[in-house]
Amino acid sequence: MDNLVTQPRPDIDDRFDTPRITAAVDALAATHAGREDVFRSAMAQLLKAEMIAARAVAQAVLLKDRHGRRCAERLCFVQDEIIRILFSAATRHLYRSPVPSGAERMAVVATGGYGRGLMAPESDIDLLFILPYKQTAWGEQVAEAILYCLWDMGLKVGHATRSVDESIRQARGDMTIRTAILETRFLTGDQPLYDELVARFDKEVVQGTAAEFVTAKLAEREERHRRAGQSRYLVEPNVKDGKGGLRDLHTLFWIAKYVYRVRETDELLEHGVFDAQEYRTFRRCADFLWSVRCNIHFFSGRAEERLSFDMQREIAIRLGYTSHPGMQDVERFMKHYFLVAKDVGDLTAILCAKLEDQQAKPAPVLSRMMARLRPSNNRRRVPDSDDFIIDHNRINLAAPDIFKHDPVNLIRIFRLAQ
Repeated sequence: MDNLVTQPRPDIDDRFDTPRITAAVDALAATHAGREDVFRSAMAQLLKAEMIAARAVAQAVLLKDRHGRRCAERLCFVQDEIIRILFSAATRHLYRSPVPSGAERMAVVATGGYGRGLMAPESDIDLLFILPYKQTAWGEQVAEAILYCLWDMGLKVGHATRSVDESIRQARGDMTIRTAILETRFLTGDQPLYDELVARFDKEVVQGTAAEFVTAKLAEREERHRRAGQSRYLVEPNVKDGKGGLRDLHTLFWIAKYVYRVRETDELLEHGVFDAQEYRTFRRCADFLWSVRCNIHFFSGRAEERLSFDMQREIAIRLGYTSHPGMQDVERFMKHYFLVAKDVGDLTAILCAKLEDQQAKPAPVLSRMMARLRPSNNRRRVPDSDDFIIDHNRINLAAPDIFKHDPVNLIRIFRLAQ
């Protein structure tokens, strides 16, 4: 869930030869000079072949190291490089401006899921083309050239072209756009335009609106769970949108990022949102769920998010599960999956508890969440017992080791609850 891989890592960079591919694109431009349509088609075919080869390598590495997060980073890096190559080709070969004016500027920005710096094999690509307040036909032409080539490569692209003013105005009124901009990541083009968007977004949209954002995101979470099924123990769980899935982890980070203004997940430790063990759980859950999701996409060849019966055995084998006496490989895999889903729910409770501690008047949705999850204040001792406390009308532990030092507490807690 970290926000981005800011610099190409050695184990990613050596699997996509950007200088060689850029040189090949330049050669195509020279060969097809004056024939823009032919050049675009040839460039799309070249980049598609390189992308397919890079994805094949990514799948082979995933099957070897079983590290879904690294696979998602690798796939995202490849996509980043393709977009940078396309922007370079559009601005140097198709719509070159020898003396660009102040209006002939553009920042190409990854947003939404793509902005997190992690991609499943069949994920959509979300792009924002940021243009100056004063615009010319140049910006629209460059954006169209990039988009048409991506579409010709068979990719699914969500896109928007806006000025900074338009982006800020829409983010104020639309929570989906606000969340997408929250996860923006600069790809190429004019860096000052992007920096202006980030600075103004923090000052004009985020500041003073944390409670509003938390309320909206938790309401979205409740509605998503209602649609996908309230239980996290469904026999065919949705890895992305189901309860305890990746989207719940994304929601945690959106909220933390908005409230605490962090860019990377490890900053949650610095703000005391998670302790070291809880942060390790966060990373472990994300790594496991990304492994499952990437393998589902590779195996099915489409953007499938449901872990259906007919693929559970195959995914278990891909992830290295083996049969033990009394439990088959697929049973061990699904048991692990449901334990991870439970851990994701616990992390949600921890973050909500932290937020409630810091808000004098929590929003109604947050209050309802806390009533069900893990309240953390308004505590008082249970009469006749020093090992339990009453916490928002629920019995909680006074210390983490109460069952260890007195096993009878395992029975006592039920008597007290009754």
